[in-house]
Amino acid sequence: MKHKRQKPMKIQFNSSYFVLAAIFFIIEVLIALFVHDQIIRPYIGDVLVVMLIYCFVKAFFNFPVLNTTIGVLLFAYLIETLQYFQFVKRIGMEHSRLANVVIGNYFAWEDIIAYSIGAVIILLAERGKL
Repeated sequence: MKHKRQKPMKIQFNSSYFVLAAIFFIIEVLIALFVHDQIIRPYIGDVLVVMLIYCFVKAFFNFPVLNTTIGVLLFAYLIETLQYFQFVKRIGMEHSRLANVVIGNYFAWEDIIAYSIGAVIILLAERGKL
């Protein structure tokens, strides 16, 4: 039986996705620095972070939309799961601001919902429904 040879993964730069990722990153930084409310920072920020990661991945790899969206969403769920198990504390980095910002330290079901909403927005936008 002959096996199909899988093509090696090629980096393919997409400037449109890169610009979108940069815009989302700037928005996230501005939210983190200047917004201290009960809606935008905790929820909109989580919706946007999924979109940021998606655009960053798509800026360098031409993966299918659905596969990329699912991969990013699973990554976000993984990070939230690590928060549930207090991963930062377990590895002795609870005093590291960077570790607490990147991984976080408080699990919330609302974050899971926000990540999922971000994924739905991505799929709708990519299908031209937004």
